[in-house]
Amino acid sequence: MTDVVWSDRPELKDPVLVCAFKGWNDAGEAATAALGFIHGHFDSAAVAKIDPEDFYDFTAVRPTVRMTEGQTREIDWPENEIHAAGVPGAESDLVMLQGVEPSLRWGRFCEQVIAVARELNVRMVITLGALLADVPHSRPVSITGIASDESLMNRLGFERTSYEGPTGIVGVLHHACGQAGLPTASLWASVPHYVAATPNPKVALALVRAFEGSAGLAVDAGELEEAAEDYERQVNAAVASDPEVKAFVERLESAMDEVTGDGPSEEAIPSADTIARDFQKFLRQRGPDD
Repeated sequence: MTDVVWSDRPELKDPVLVCAFKGWNDAGEAATAALGFIHGHFDSAAVAKIDPEDFYDFTAVRPTVRMTEGQTREIDWPENEIHAAGVPGAESDLVMLQGVEPSLRWGRFCEQVIAVARELNVRMVITLGALLADVPHSRPVSITGIASDESLMNRLGFERTSYEGPTGIVGVLHHACGQAGLPTASLWASVPHYVAATPNPKVALALVRAFEGSAGLAVDAGELEEAAEDYERQVNAAVASDPEVKAFVERLESAMDEVTGDGPSEEAIPSADTIARDFQKFLRQRGPDD
């Protein structure tokens, strides 16, 4: 039995599949915001969707009602849509799965995602996640990378994680892909737990940059960079206006600086070679007419 409804099966060039899901895996809505930004950057088309009927408890993940043309009511069900985009000048094309964490039958849900990946000849699966943590908003976003095998970990420069505990569909899908022999990387960002604003553009930007490095694709994130700078200014102003919150954030900053050995001005700066390589990759994707 298949729960995937296909609308197109495009021929793609060595594609990468990137996934993000609303729900437990999406603190500050940073993961879905990052994928939404990536999706908006590329000229993509819908190719498939996963039928929600068997994967959701609709009393927990409710459909919504909306008006169309001021008269007709339509029901919007939880969606897991797959889009594909050709990326001229890059080594790989892109497949994107934007969805909602399912309530039920996670094993079968993962089987459907893997079937899509097989059908489109995906070479690697990348999942995006975000979690709440005791981190200050004023420091570079902490990204943790997990890979399905040692060689991929070494190639992407990830460190082995010792985390044990609850997981979501991102963790289960990452494991299922590895078990199925699909190379997979999972990128997790830490979100300051004291900032309620969603989506969090600074964390979303960090996930976009981590995705670029893992997928080998360049994304023009100038708009997101501006949003991240504006977010940090607003949070700084809010923190400065409350002495107790300011003292709390300063303690978080001190704790992080002790762990990383960095001070407030020591943000990681890419090498000149890295900047040049990424810029050339971006120009190749843009093409001569842009």
